[in-house]
Amino acid sequence: MEDAQPTTALSGQIVQLDRLDGSLIERMRHEALTAPAPWKAEYGEFQSGGWWTTSLMNASGDAAEVRIADGAARPTTLLGHMPATAGLLAELGLNYMWVRLARLEPNAFLWEHRDYDELDRVERHRLHIPLHTNSSAFLVTGGTKVHMAGGRIWRLTPTYAHGVCNLLGPDRIHLIADVYADDAYTRLADRATGPSGAEQLPTASEAHLADRLTAARRLADLGYVDAAEQLLLRLFYSFALPEGTAYDLIAGLHTALGDTEANQRWIAAKAKLLALAS
Repeated sequence: MEDAQPTTALSGQIVQLDRLDGSLIERMRHEALTAPAPWKAEYGEFQSGGWWTTSLMNASGDAAEVRIADGAARPTTLLGHMPATAGLLAELGLNYMWVRLARLEPNAFLWEHRDYDELDRVERHRLHIPLHTNSSAFLVTGGTKVHMAGGRIWRLTPTYAHGVCNLLGPDRIHLIADVYADDAYTRLADRATGPSGAEQLPTASEAHLADRLTAARRLADLGYVDAAEQLLLRLFYSFALPEGTAYDLIAGLHTALGDTEANQRWIAAKAKLLALAS
């Protein structure tokens, strides 16, 4: 097993910012659980299923518009049902690009990916406020798993390859704010501290990866190709792997199965999800 990743290295990827008042978080959690949110399934190629979003601020004001893009954000009708949440967003005084709620169901995954590649090269940052979570819900970045505990604002740098899972439930609900860099953001970011509870994942041996690939081949031979692919995708959440290893294993599986089309599809998926395409 590798030594734990230095805090200074991990802090470039995820940090804790301000602590929030517990009673405020409780009000915001209640709003997130009870507001009439038009939850939408989007970015299907990035997830296993079970990841839903709804918008609180965006350029159109439509809560059902959830594919993020650059723009001057304004409140959606949904935010009008969430006064505690709206109050915090106003108090932070940030220059918002997009604000949304994201809900991840039990046994659901966001696969290894990068974000922001499709957006204009303007400095922006992603903030997370966990509203409803559990210890089996965690982020993996840089070969390290981090449970984003409640009560804090967190900053994630999504241009690093990362993935999220919620193994056991209940639902994980985060408020996610994409914000442009300005003085208000700088003041918030200046109070950053390293993530608590970060855990370095073990390194998978070649023998272990070969064993998992053999298990995936057995599933595929029985006709459970989707299950075989997901078995390999989930390796990202158990082991510190070189970037894109799970996608390479799946492409290799399809080569072994003689399915050239599926092999090429997964090579293309790796390039898209990890922003490797030229």
